[in-house]
Amino acid sequence: MDLFRPAYIWFVLLTLSTNLYFNNSLPQDSKPGMEPASLIRELLESAKESEFFDWLKRVRRRIHEYPELAFDEYKTSQLIRDELDALGIQYAWPVAKTGVVATIGSGDQPLFALRADMDALPIQELIDWEHKSKINGKMHACGHDAHTTMLLGAAKLLQNRTNTLKGTIKLVFQPGEEGYAGAYHVLEEQALEGVQSIFALHVAPDIYVGSIASTPGPMLAGGGRFLAIVKGIGGHAAAPHKTRDPIVAASMALIALQQIVSRESDPLDARVVSVGFIQGGEAGNVIPETVKFGGTFRFLSAESFSYMIQRIKEVIETQAAVYHCTATVDFMEESLRPYPPTINDLSMYEHAKGVGEMLLGEDKVQVGGKMMGAEDFSFYGQRMAATMFMIGARDEKSDTVTPLHSPYFEIAEEVLPIGAALHAAVAAAYFDNHVQLQ
Repeated sequence: MDLFRPAYIWFVLLTLSTNLYFNNSLPQDSKPGMEPASLIRELLESAKESEFFDWLKRVRRRIHEYPELAFDEYKTSQLIRDELDALGIQYAWPVAKTGVVATIGSGDQPLFALRADMDALPIQELIDWEHKSKINGKMHACGHDAHTTMLLGAAKLLQNRTNTLKGTIKLVFQPGEEGYAGAYHVLEEQALEGVQSIFALHVAPDIYVGSIASTPGPMLAGGGRFLAIVKGIGGHAAAPHKTRDPIVAASMALIALQQIVSRESDPLDARVVSVGFIQGGEAGNVIPETVKFGGTFRFLSAESFSYMIQRIKEVIETQAAVYHCTATVDFMEESLRPYPPTINDLSMYEHAKGVGEMLLGEDKVQVGGKMMGAEDFSFYGQRMAATMFMIGARDEKSDTVTPLHSPYFEIAEEVLPIGAALHAAVAAAYFDNHVQLQ
């Protein structure tokens, strides 16, 4: 216990200081400028002004109409830089090929970061509306167009108050979140050196506009991919005894993979193995030589990650051998780098939660949001205190929920000013708390 006592004392002091701050119980002369609750309310009021809201919608719709996949976000990056230039905000570009990292504030410590991802998905949009995707086979089906817009909105709100900021804010417009670990590459290029904490929002289609949700500790799973090729001996389907059928071998491997979770894993240690595609053969009367299949696996700990890689490989190779075939398994750790779990830092979570309660009301801040989806925001959490919140994007009048990564995915644009204000408030209040702790 003695080893942890300094950290415990620090956490208690942080909690007490934060509570005093958010309860406005400090003497007035110890809080220069606008009181935190007033500042946060003023940020939201500014973001909801009709002119500001109209600008947010225009920006989001332009991004939505021209979706770009990972590390190909050139038009999106140019739009971001044009808006930052118009605001007089300096930035570094290119970061991780197409990314932009802008800077607002005093230029001094502390350094705080806000992050938005900006890539789209290879999905054909099936919603017929005025601003649907104009690029065939590509769509913003995960809300990254909204994320980028909300961060640009925060940039505008913060730039108007730059003289009152007690530190420096990095605005991270990040490429390549969808499977390509853009966050990892941003960090590798040392674009966030010295940053102590980082915050991000992700739209949630199942939560009504005006509410947010998150949880301390593990929030999202880690994720990896695998690609298997089963090789046998092809031949005529009328003479299967003269072949080594890779379709049968692959089919049995697919069934056996499900036992890793159902029969080998502790039910309290969440894991997922899912096969997303299988390819083999083109004719009904021909047994092919090879079958290819692939999928994803999810985990909440480093131990689970190691175990699942080992067992997925063993199961596929062993099942292939049972049917006199061979198999190779590729986990694509360079091209599709596995994501670690997203773990919310406790102090950052409490800070963002407190700001959210002042911005939206205590009843609009939910504890929850855990899921087995993966996010490369997790890489930031390995280097600094990181917290992500889900922000409600469901229209109050809607009685249906379209999930993320759906060709029918849509959001209520009323989320945009709320997200912009929340970003700005979390950053500005972070500096006030930090100064009080000195």
